[in-house]
Amino acid sequence: MQLNNTTVLGTGVLGSQILFQTAYHGLPVIGFDISEEALETAKTRLDSLVAVYGEFFGEPTKAQAARDSIKLTTDMAQAVKNADLVIEAVPEDLKIKEQTYQKLASFAPEHTIFATNSSTLLPSDISPFTGRPEQFLALHYANHIWKNNTGEVMGTANTSKEAYEAVVDFAERTGLVAIRVLKEQPGYVLNSLLVPFLESASHLLVNEVADAPTIDTTWKIGTGAPFGPFEIYDIVGLNTAYHIASHGGETSKKFAELLKSEYIDQGKLGVATGEGFYKYD
Repeated sequence: MQLNNTTVLGTGVLGSQILFQTAYHGLPVIGFDISEEALETAKTRLDSLVAVYGEFFGEPTKAQAARDSIKLTTDMAQAVKNADLVIEAVPEDLKIKEQTYQKLASFAPEHTIFATNSSTLLPSDISPFTGRPEQFLALHYANHIWKNNTGEVMGTANTSKEAYEAVVDFAERTGLVAIRVLKEQPGYVLNSLLVPFLESASHLLVNEVADAPTIDTTWKIGTGAPFGPFEIYDIVGLNTAYHIASHGGETSKKFAELLKSEYIDQGKLGVATGEGFYKYD
């Protein structure tokens, strides 16, 4: 079973990167989102990735060809009618995912495999909505896919071996290092390491131990890491950080409140909007 025709549901920061990564490695791909406004934003993101991929891989012509090959639509039925693989990258909200998969299941061909890119929900949380639990699993991408090119593949107890291996093969053919996650784990491997780190930083901030720049500077100097935790929050996006923190303990909920009142309600969502904890060109 080889997966070629790909559809990505959701064209946000990571969804757009998944589109470009797939196209750059030569596979036909279509992006779906719920409005023309969302697609206009996606076009800007995709256009900006031409220079990123061209510089990183040293092949600007190939990067432009990848961009030109990507199709976008607000018609889900049209987007998935020939799909071998649908990668879902919609917001981290179980109700939104339920509604998305119920529509998707009615449109997609019987052979189509569904993969969620959810970073906080287990695939077994979503599986009942898909109508095809044997052909459903998780394929988790890291931000800045072109260089942070892990593809964490995690199935459920119901995922067939054939579907799992097909997604591993797809990941490898699209330039990823396939990470075989052997059992369901909230946060997979990467976020099981990353989320507690970010949570610790948020607790330092909320408890007024230090401000965000001081925490970031301490981490970068002390470890040699390229980014501090609040720089990572800005890269990931403060909406995602808010959804995760709002389901945590008392201190995490305080951080969620701070994110909403001081940043999200002000339109400061991180790098994507030009401002979060820091300002960006």
